[in-house]
Amino acid sequence: MAQDSQTGESSRDARFIYEPMLAAHPKSPQALNFAGFKFKFPLWISSMTGGATHARVLNANMARACAEFDLGMGLGSCRPLLEDRQSRADFDVRDLMPGRPLFANLGIAQIEKLIAKKENDRVHALVDDLRADGLIIHVNPLQEWFQPEGDLLEVSPIETITRFVENAPYPVMVKEVGHGMGPESLKALMRLPLAAIEFGAYGGTNFSILESRRDPGAKPEGLVHVGHTAQEMVTFVKDILTTKEKFRCESFIISGGLQNSLQGYHLTSQLPGMALFGMANSVLREAQHGEVALREFLQKEISQYAMAQAYLRPSEGNK
Repeated sequence: MAQDSQTGESSRDARFIYEPMLAAHPKSPQALNFAGFKFKFPLWISSMTGGATHARVLNANMARACAEFDLGMGLGSCRPLLEDRQSRADFDVRDLMPGRPLFANLGIAQIEKLIAKKENDRVHALVDDLRADGLIIHVNPLQEWFQPEGDLLEVSPIETITRFVENAPYPVMVKEVGHGMGPESLKALMRLPLAAIEFGAYGGTNFSILESRRDPGAKPEGLVHVGHTAQEMVTFVKDILTTKEKFRCESFIISGGLQNSLQGYHLTSQLPGMALFGMANSVLREAQHGEVALREFLQKEISQYAMAQAYLRPSEGNK
């Protein structure tokens, strides 16, 4: 037993400096105002469940958690609701999370097509029907290219997003879906009046890989492995913010493979007051086990985050 508790240098978490003398045990994490909402715990439940089996139950479990723990949530792709209202009940969770940020979600290809048809009102009607606080536009050119029936973009995503937000009557967020994005894409988005930019960085679910497996051999798979990690993107943002340019969006959701609140603390502490961290798979997995399992998971993560805030500082060599 004693040998099992021995630690060596290789097991030390070098991301942090541990300062045990400077705080009492925390009762809760420090609150954060983000995109007009107060978060007692800086977690965003990232979009994941559109079209999934049992989506209604999963969305309901996650929405109740948002209400209980003062979180925010992005719905999975709401594209089916553009065609008919058959699956509306899967997404209809507003009553379960009153007062908490809830964002609908559509892909860049759908937005491009609706703009071309001058049918933006269909998007606005969808957001209004779900009583959502705004819209997430997910950007996924690689996923669409690998998808056998994917929609190929006619114009650049930044052009489509710029045109859309000009007249959107609600807040808009933009996210990638598993590859993240480089500094020029981040900078272009930061110049727009967005509510937030979500990373969707390389390291989480890679939808390009999922699509490429549906038609093996049809297209070279090298492109599924390009992208940027969450830490790379944090560094990009920090570098961009050192310039003299004034940006219209400086709010971020750091996501892409994050599994726990310690990872979230390490990344959000590098963008103090500007960022939440987003988790999808970890939250979804617990939601599949039921409302109680999800509650216990979140209570543990909240407690760990509060302890990290009280006693840990990011190591300069690991930012």
